[in-house]
Amino acid sequence: MEEKQGEVVLFGTWASPYCIRVELALKLKGIPYEYVEEDLKNKSELFLSHNPVHKKVPVLVHNGKSIAESLIILEYIEECWNTTPKLLPEDPHQRAKVHFWANYYDQKVVPIFHIILRAKGKEEREKAIEDLSQVLKMFEEGIEKDFPGQNPFFNGESLGYLGIAIGSQGCNYKAVHEAMDAVLISEIKEPKVSRMGKCSEELPSDGGDTTAS
Repeated sequence: MEEKQGEVVLFGTWASPYCIRVELALKLKGIPYEYVEEDLKNKSELFLSHNPVHKKVPVLVHNGKSIAESLIILEYIEECWNTTPKLLPEDPHQRAKVHFWANYYDQKVVPIFHIILRAKGKEEREKAIEDLSQVLKMFEEGIEKDFPGQNPFFNGESLGYLGIAIGSQGCNYKAVHEAMDAVLISEIKEPKVSRMGKCSEELPSDGGDTTAS
């Protein structure tokens, strides 16, 4: 694939919620981009040249410069295309709280989810599900304290940074529920996470994306 100056290119893989994060942000902003599906078992030299350190998707390439890590990419998109809808609050303190809870989710919630997937027996899985319930309880309480009455995405009425970060994982929870008959997210116990988990359904159909092989 030949890169052109000024292009926005996203290297990703269809099954990655982290790539979904970036796609959500690009489409919400109406940013035309080219999507390149990367074979993680046979990574291209072009992809590796853009992310030689972690060698992971997603990678965004803008004006020939590469940006890795999904949350960092979201912030880059907001700074480069500072148009509506805004992904982050203008207030520095509110913005810091959004970053805090997005990082909490990635550092506390996601690892337990992976333990559930890898669990070798019922007892190990049930223990991990209980651990997940506890960290989600902390998340729910923290969100309610820091963003009282802000619905549905804690960014006004439009999907923002935090909603994208959590909502991109929604398909994974649904898959586990169907495959293992295990309810990880309850609309009653975790209403905020559940609501954000459905945000990928809000993915705009436009945005000018194309797919490259």
